[in-house]
Parts: sequence; C-alpha cells; structure tokens
Amino acid sequence: MNKNLKRLISIIIIVAVLLVIIGNKAGWFSPASPQDQQSKSSGPEALIVSAQIIVPGGLSDVIVSTGSIIADEQVDLSAEVSGRITSIRFTEGAYVNKGELLATINDTELLAHLRKNAYTLKLAEEREARQKSLLLKEAVSQEVYDRALTELNTVQAEAALIEAQLLKTRIVAPFNGTIGLRQVSEGAYVTPGQRIASLTRTVPVKLEFSVPERFSGSVTKGSKVQFEVEGIDRRLEAVVYAAEPRIDPVTRALTVRATYPNSRNELNPGAYARVEFILNHLSEAITVPAQALIPELGGFKIYVYNNGKAALRNITVGIRTSNQVQITTGLNAGDTIITTGILQLRDGMPLTIDKLTNTNQ
Repeated sequence: MNKNLKRLISIIIIVAVLLVIIGNKAGWFSPASPQDQQSKSSGPEALIVSAQIIVPGGLSDVIVSTGSIIADEQVDLSAEVSGRITSIRFTEGAYVNKGELLATINDTELLAHLRKNAYTLKLAEEREARQKSLLLKEAVSQEVYDRALTELNTVQAEAALIEAQLLKTRIVAPFNGTIGLRQVSEGAYVTPGQRIASLTRTVPVKLEFSVPERFSGSVTKGSKVQFEVEGIDRRLEAVVYAAEPRIDPVTRALTVRATYPNSRNELNPGAYARVEFILNHLSEAITVPAQALIPELGGFKIYVYNNGKAALRNITVGIRTSNQVQITTGLNAGDTIITTGILQLRDGMPLTIDKLTNTNQ
C-alpha cells in the first residue's frame, strides 16, 4: 500500500470520528424521550393546572350584619324639681343598688311645711274625735261632725302632698347598676330634667342588629347569633329575645335584639359588633371555590378533569359564602374540578395536574 492511500484512509477515519463526536453532541444518535414521543403522538401540548376533588361537607347560609351593644337598662338621673344640690352620696363608677339614695335637693321649706301640717293634723284628729263622741250622744248634728271629718281629710291630703314633694328632692337608684360620671357638684342649682349622672346596668347586655326583609321570617325568639367586637379575639353568642313587629319602611329591614350574659363585664354599651346569623346549615353540601365558576348568560359552567382532558359542564348554584359556592346540580362527589388556568381552557384540551387537593382542605 502506497503512502497516498494510507494518508486518504487516515483522513477518512479522522472525519468519521469528528462526525460521530459532533452527532453525539447534537443528539443525532440519541433515542427520543418518552415525553417527546408522547408530545409528538398526542398533538397539542398539555396545559398545567391545579385541581380539586369534590368531597361533600358542611355549609351554612349566613346573614352578615352590623349591630350595636346596648345596656340592659340605662337612664339619665335628673331632678324633678328646681333647687340647690345639698348632698351627693355616690362615687363615680361605683355599683349601686335599687332604692339607694344618690343625691338630695334643698328641702328646708318643704320640711317646715310638713312640721306645720303635723300640728294642724293633730288638732284636726282631736276635733274629729271629739265631734264623733258628741254625735254618738246626739249632742251635735251630723253636719257639724261632717265638717270636722272633712277638715281632717283635707289636712291628711296636704300631708301626703308634702311628702310626695319631698320624695322629688331625693334622687334614688331606680335599679341596680353602675353610676357614670357626675355632671353637677354640691351647691349647684338644678332644674327639672337636668342630668346629674347616668345609671347603667350591663349584666346582661343587649345586641341590636337588622336583617333584610326577605329573611325576617327566619328570625325567631330563641334563635342564636354569633358576633364579634373589637378587643375580644373570640366569637360570642347571643340569643334573640325580641324583634320589632314591623319592617322599617326606609331600610326595608327588621330590627332584632338579642341578649348576651356579659358575666365578665367585658362588653360596653355603644360598642360596634359584626353579627352573623345562620339561616340554614347543610351537612353534605357540594361546594367549589368561587374562582372556578365560569359565568355565562343564563347560568354558570365549570371545567372538570376527565381522562386527561378538560370537560365543560353546566351547573346550578345555591348558597354562596365569601369564597365557596354550593353546586346543586351538575357535579357529584368524587369529580375533579379545575381551579386554575380557567381563561386558557377549552373543552377537550389536554391537561396535566401539578397540584391536587380536595374541597375539605
């Protein structure tokens, strides 16, 4: 073999080796991966989505309303007569009992009238007794005795009137409760209706709220409502005890009141409350996330995972909450619904699920 032939064979071998190296790097001789084969055989690329398996669970139809905490009893203590305050017998913020004397108004003149009346009353009683004795002996006429009796009755009525006026100078607690801040001082001159202090009973307290007209028939005496207030990190429960007998013509709502024990004295009248009233509770409801629904004219639709593809279904919705919707027809327990990529989906489109949960999670 001559030198030229040897040189040609060497060049051919070198070129062949280079071609093998380049081909390996370019993947000319690598077998196709299963994913490549699947994508080539299945046509369009599968859309990656998240899905949920339908598992029936509890669902409540709830009315959310705003309410206020009001006192069980509350009154502004005020004078019934004009006069000067002679004594204040309560401490601000203190608890007082029904009938306890809280303040007095100058009653000097009334007491003087009462003493004068006492003398007149004693004289009238003696005169009536004397005339009655004489009448029994027929020493005086019936007319004379009647005048003595009338005088006695008149003096007794005057005494009762003075005592009633004296009661108006004494301000007493009408019920057990807590005294607020006083608005007058001793020596101040007060007039009828002028507020001296407030008296409030806060054990229990009342919760007042409104429900829309269409739900008015669902609120009955004994119904339970849950509510939340600022500063307390738990839900509280009150019991409905009364409602207005008519719908407010302005708001078209029914005003309802419930009572809460407030045994810890943690609620103050005037506080804002967020109220939830449960109309109905379903123990085996089929629910889906609100974002999975597709609103259309005349109803709603939803995508279901079926043999690796998206299937569009017509559904009927029922109760709604803040993030869940009840499905009354169109879905069954165990169905898998698509929750993401809704806008990109088309009926029959291939799908790949990367996250699968259930409706109880």
